[in-house]
Amino acid sequence: MRPALTPALPRQRGAALLTALLLVTLVTSLAAAMIWRQYRAVQIETADRARAQSAWILQGALDWARLILREDARANQREAVDHLGEVWAVPLAEARLSTFLAADQDGKKPPGEEAVDGPEAFLSGQLSDAQALYNLRNLTLGEQVPAAELRTLQRLCDSAGVPSGTAQLLVKQLRAAAGLIEDKSQAPLMPNTVDELSWLGLAPDVVKRLKPFVTLLPQKTPVNLNTAPREVIAALFEGMDLGSAERIVRDRINQPLKSQNDIQRYLPQGVPPDESRAGVASAYFFITGTLRLDERVLQERSLVWRNGLEMRVVARERVNLMLQAP
Repeated sequence: MRPALTPALPRQRGAALLTALLLVTLVTSLAAAMIWRQYRAVQIETADRARAQSAWILQGALDWARLILREDARANQREAVDHLGEVWAVPLAEARLSTFLAADQDGKKPPGEEAVDGPEAFLSGQLSDAQALYNLRNLTLGEQVPAAELRTLQRLCDSAGVPSGTAQLLVKQLRAAAGLIEDKSQAPLMPNTVDELSWLGLAPDVVKRLKPFVTLLPQKTPVNLNTAPREVIAALFEGMDLGSAERIVRDRINQPLKSQNDIQRYLPQGVPPDESRAGVASAYFFITGTLRLDERVLQERSLVWRNGLEMRVVARERVNLMLQAP
């Protein structure tokens, strides 16, 4: 008599179900991985496109500002004077880019295009005179620091309210960075911007206090009295206080200074004007463009050297800013 066969159908069904579940899990994992990779690729492509668009827009803003400076130089060829009443000194308020893209040659929107769909991008900008500030590069020329330059820096440090000894430390470190010391192995790196003065051992708070009054330009430059703040003007001249400097700031609104003779009228008795330290025109300008695109805010600051009708970009710095919630 043969033994009865054990039915195997339930066991086979269980194995088939387990295999199906494994296959579904595998396919789901592969599909999720593919979707994730595609999503990341779209994100990267979107970021690259936004970065390229931002770069082109900011480059266009820079070119436009250079054109304004060139036209200003052409208009002032007979009398080189730069002041805050000129077109370049008027800031560009934040405006939506579509308002520019939808305008015709006369600056008016074509009929029927009052509401043009454009990118949610907003642009603002400002041109500022780099020679409105005291140039720290003036301290690094020659074997000895000119006494007038050292006293100017000391008065600026007093106006900024920084600790005593800051002027001496700044002069020592700047000249060391410029290679004007014997032991060059201990010299710090030469900063290119005021924010980098911390490389010289200055505390961040000290740098922040000095920033409204000083700058770092590639060569020695005079201060433009038509654009300088009163603290910088008062620091330039022996015997001048903030009240006398305020008088220059007030009077230049209606009547900008045009020559060294105009400067002489405001100086204390016995103090001659020095065109190498104080002037009425500028060659270096800062161009700041800010682009707000969706949730990103991109700002670019460029230093431009104006040599006649030639506009040369000396340095460009781009930073990403955080968009603050309302």
